[in-house]
Amino acid sequence: GYWAGLSGSILSLVIRTELYHPGGVFLPGFGQVYNSVLTLHGVIMIFFMVMPILIGGFGNWMLPMMLGAPEMAFPRVNALSFWITFFSLFLVYYSFFVGGGAGNSWTFYPPLSVEGQPDMSTDIMILGLHMVGIGSLLGAIN
Repeated sequence: GYWAGLSGSILSLVIRTELYHPGGVFLPGFGQVYNSVLTLHGVIMIFFMVMPILIGGFGNWMLPMMLGAPEMAFPRVNALSFWITFFSLFLVYYSFFVGGGAGNSWTFYPPLSVEGQPDMSTDIMILGLHMVGIGSLLGAIN
């Protein structure tokens, strides 16, 4: 969660730098790179920083201490949850480098155009979000 927060903060600085001097000087391209960075920042900050810190921090660390439990109920499921979340973060990063990157914001509203996106970047990012959802569910089982 903390490494994702650091990389999301760096992406926020990239976004702010581009807004300081717009026109494709810092981020080349026709606006798609900016949209892809904005999408990657939103997805990482929400799904890979806020949710794992809230679920993992409160559910896996604080709640067993409050209950007086010496260990987790299912430690292997908890480890599997961590590794699924970890590898889904790499899928989301990978989606930025496929084609033009997913540039439809973190809400994934469909773009207002007739043509679809020809590359697989949005599909890979959605697969990564499904995987982090599975990881969150496995963490919630504990």
